[in-house]
Amino acid sequence: MPEPVTPVTFPSTFLWGASTSAYQIEGAVREGGRTPSIWDTFSHTPGRTAGGDHGDTAVDHYHRYPEDVALMAELGLDAYRFSVSWSRVQPTGRGPAVQVGLDFYRRLVDELLSHGIKPAVTLYHWDLPQELEDAGGWPERDTAYRFAEYAQLVGEALGDRVEHWMTLNEPWCTAFLGYASGVHAPGRTEPEASLKAAHHLNLAHGLGATALRSVMPARNSIAVSLNSSTVRTVSQDPADLAAARKIDDLANGIFHGPMLHGAYPETLLKATEELTDWSYVMEGDLELINQPLDALGLNYYTPALVSAADAEARGPRADGHGASAYSPWPGADDVMFHQSPGEQTQMGWSIDPTGLHDLLMRYTREAPGLPLYITENGAAYDDKPDPDGRVHDPERIAYLHGHLSAVRRAISDGADVRGYYQWSLMDNFEWSYGYEKRFGMVYVDYATLKRTPKSSARWYSGAARTGTLPPVE
Repeated sequence: MPEPVTPVTFPSTFLWGASTSAYQIEGAVREGGRTPSIWDTFSHTPGRTAGGDHGDTAVDHYHRYPEDVALMAELGLDAYRFSVSWSRVQPTGRGPAVQVGLDFYRRLVDELLSHGIKPAVTLYHWDLPQELEDAGGWPERDTAYRFAEYAQLVGEALGDRVEHWMTLNEPWCTAFLGYASGVHAPGRTEPEASLKAAHHLNLAHGLGATALRSVMPARNSIAVSLNSSTVRTVSQDPADLAAARKIDDLANGIFHGPMLHGAYPETLLKATEELTDWSYVMEGDLELINQPLDALGLNYYTPALVSAADAEARGPRADGHGASAYSPWPGADDVMFHQSPGEQTQMGWSIDPTGLHDLLMRYTREAPGLPLYITENGAAYDDKPDPDGRVHDPERIAYLHGHLSAVRRAISDGADVRGYYQWSLMDNFEWSYGYEKRFGMVYVDYATLKRTPKSSARWYSGAARTGTLPPVE
């Protein structure tokens, strides 16, 4: 007789949510005074995205948000994390807010609250106003100050009703996929500029957090969402350990060092000294960046597996961040990435929930007492409706069960994890992959824009309603 299975049960206060971002779902790119962001420009540049896809319509959330919020409520979600389009609120990245742009987010927040769903706002999810990029973008210091002004505008408009805030989403992607490997907007391949961008994103976070606190109730929570990486080595050879140190500094320490501890890792500065002297880090910057946080958001998909590169094969070849002749890891050309073992998602990312557990325990040690949220976790699969129009995705259910079990194990081990936001609420524009990769728990027919909850949405709904993970089929 088989052993009885102990249910995986979460604390009653645990938040069950889903995440999206503005450019990936909103559409309506020319309505209400919105001007182009770097992703409008990038996606309309031939050869930049799969199939030449773009977010002009995306899944039309701008017009269909009442339907989408009703669907969230039907699924029993506690919380919804969305981003604000900077170009919709402040079209040139400067000056006063466009009220019609803010009004969309006011309506969205009101709709969420009327259904008992907690809104969580991310101020920046990669869509810099094109005019700011034309002025130099994130490698320019002024962009951080423009971000602080924008943060204040949104905080003033929504801070009375939104308690959960994130300044930036995955600044690593903004800096290194946008300015080093060029696979994300704005598509630049300038290693030193990518390091400058990273610093100015850090500065934007600190200035933005300060701006939010100046206009919002003290009860509100201010966080940042980092795609921190669990970096592993193929061996304990000193050369492989040194390779892992480089990648850990570039993936993690370059952001959590200043944000949590007020300093960049010395090993990072040493590894990149041939690219930059870091003279753009001005006196007082680290104090500005090192603002107290109320929580930390962590985005996790897969671990990294690295070694020292041999003479015949240098540079990243399996880091999972898109094909480019240019590396997103400045100063780490002597590091080789390897495909982690095990099953993979459609993105080619290995499925390894232990990496999420390890990440949560690392930040429990790194920032003791700081509440943690999983602000993104999910998987892309080749989902298709059956003849009856149903979308069955057992692989995603297994993925979610494994990773949520890892979260619960981390809580048992002492991690203060307060909530989980699945990526993503629905299928959408997946950046340079266009509409080829489906991460949603809700299937979107891109021809009709009809929404259909997948079987994983029903499974997740059961978890959200009961606080206990349903069995995997």
